Amino acid sequence: NIQLRVDSTLHIMPTPLRCEPRLLEKDLTGQVIIVTGANSGCGLETSRQLVKQGATVILACRNKERGEEAAKDVGGEFLVTMDLASLASVKAFVDAFLAKYNRLDVLVNNAGIMACPLEKTNDGFEMQIGSNHLAHFYLMRLLTPLLIKTADTTGKPSRFVALSSCAASATTMGVGDDFAEIHFDDLNWEKTPYSEVKAYQQSKLANYLHAMEAAKRYPVDKLISVALHPGWVQSNLDVHAFKKMFGDGFIGNTISNIVRKLFLWKGDMITAVDGAQTTLHCVLEDPEKIENGGFYSQFGIYKDPELRPGGWPVKKSINPEHATPENAAKLWAISDELVGL
Repeated sequence: NIQLRVDSTLHIMPTPLRCEPRLLEKDLTGQVIIVTGANSGCGLETSRQLVKQGATVILACRNKERGEEAAKDVGGEFLVTMDLASLASVKAFVDAFLAKYNRLDVLVNNAGIMACPLEKTNDGFEMQIGSNHLAHFYLMRLLTPLLIKTADTTGKPSRFVALSSCAASATTMGVGDDFAEIHFDDLNWEKTPYSEVKAYQQSKLANYLHAMEAAKRYPVDKLISVALHPGWVQSNLDVHAFKKMFGDGFIGNTISNIVRKLFLWKGDMITAVDGAQTTLHCVLEDPEKIENGGFYSQFGIYKDPELRPGGWPVKKSINPEHATPENAAKLWAISDELVGL
């Protein structure tokens, strides 16, 4: 059941969905889990909880110093840097992981960037589709054999969790009002005038389609795949969006921080601990209770009022026209080609 909270402006907001206490008490001793972008925000708090429950958690981060500090903070492990703007860096991370581990129970593709200016990855992809989707797709494809092998060994399905966003749907914030879609004829924005927001929406829909197609391609007793919206989380993800609105100087940064605090106070924005709850649910819930290929959502700023309270999983499509099995299969094939598989 969804509880409601009323703030002083009589603006009704749902209370964040929270992982059941019984799940947070499960013994994960022996399990090996990779979390990307784990040095801050949801990734850091997800890692902290999973380590607390006994798992070996590898924090995959692009910055060595921050990754090592985060690993020390939560009791996880930092192997080597992994920069999602470089497929070669992803491959080097996988090689380092496979040289040390022969088990992988869960892959959490958590890292992401949002609404950045037009840039290219080392491999020539538009930065958001390249980092948010293609590099994560490549990571998952390289690690899938071990995920399947681990399921064979343990007798339990491994898990693939893709962090998407309500931006894969349509939102109420005045940006991203239209439904997200995949520009199959121009994934890298080489023919179309660049839109930071629409490029972000495309990359987040791609994350959902990735999990949707993975659920079709692998047996559910070997691999469970889901996508999720963690909520609008207080983190550094929105730095580019706020920079564009308020500037990059002292005054701009001050205004950005005030606006974040306002949204947090109102209840639109949530803490990183609350933002980790949906991921933790998808990692920890009993496998027979997880909807393979489902979309799990914290409450969100969806344009559709029925979606705003969220749901584990949501009970209706977040994007009926574009989040389709046909588009998922098409994107998988194109992604395979683009990353050289």
